[in-house]
Amino acid sequence: MPPHALKALQKRAKSLGFSDFGVVDLTSHAPDNDRWLSEFIAAGYHGTMEWIPQTQQRRAHPLAMWPEAKSAIALGYNYGPDSDPMVTLDQAKSGTISVYARHRDYHSLIKGKLKELAALLARDTEQDVKVFVDTAPLMEKPLAHAAGLGWQGKHTNLVSREYGSWLFLGIILTAAKLPASAPETDHCGSCRACLDICPTNAFPAPYKLDARRCISYLTIEHKGPFDIELREKMGNRIYGCDDCLAVCPWNKYAQVTQDEKLLPREDLNAPKLAELAALSETEFKTKFSGSPIKRIGHKRFIRNVLYAIGNSNSPELGAQAQRHVESDDAVIRDAARWAVNRLAP
Repeated sequence: MPPHALKALQKRAKSLGFSDFGVVDLTSHAPDNDRWLSEFIAAGYHGTMEWIPQTQQRRAHPLAMWPEAKSAIALGYNYGPDSDPMVTLDQAKSGTISVYARHRDYHSLIKGKLKELAALLARDTEQDVKVFVDTAPLMEKPLAHAAGLGWQGKHTNLVSREYGSWLFLGIILTAAKLPASAPETDHCGSCRACLDICPTNAFPAPYKLDARRCISYLTIEHKGPFDIELREKMGNRIYGCDDCLAVCPWNKYAQVTQDEKLLPREDLNAPKLAELAALSETEFKTKFSGSPIKRIGHKRFIRNVLYAIGNSNSPELGAQAQRHVESDDAVIRDAARWAVNRLAP
């Protein structure tokens, strides 16, 4: 691909709202994915996410999924918040929702833009392309690291020197050979802020995550009840957790997103637990239409809200928990009874 054509693609990516752009030569790319995944799975850190061991071989290298690929374009899309995402953690009668879920689902937003870029790339190179936004067994973060967008910090998430913790990632695989970017280096140094702030001690060591103790995993991926110890530590976090992201010192360079579609909905900044606990399934689907929260379903969401009510130290919320103690769902019943007992005199 001629240099001017690649520059034109970068220019179009910027006009579409992408904040960063880098290229990986897949023919020489040698990630450590397989060893890392083997250790992660052997330790049981994947919890109930059985799709991780089931797709381990495909995750080892992008070429395991598409052998004809020659290059990967990694793109970052800034979703930097306009306020401190941890400020609501002290508002016990309200819920705290992860920054990325306070607006519309980013998957559809970014995938459309990736498809436009991929079409231009296919036209200019006459080679096949494929696009990915966290929807296939592709390890985006190691690719973004190799492409120079940032590095995987001690919390295992990508950190950017320009955008801090707040980059959505998209990948375009192409059968065309493109000039590679320089990889980023690790700039965490001796900092432990992300490890030390975790309320559930989900990091057994730097660069290692035990998902079974991670509030993001528990509130989003896990379907059953939480261990009592973990219920008490989740506070009012009802969908995801941003603590390890928000505390990163590199966020001093972060920028508020320029995409209005990614600015938070006012009703999701600090939603009242009493109102959320009263949502019917139909009301839940309506309220969270177009939101990533919708995908966990009404039952899992109510479970999370009930745990937050149990941690609220607000006896007046006991009535909202009480209305679920005879639920047809065993997990909701258990969460409601736990909350009622926690709030009882």
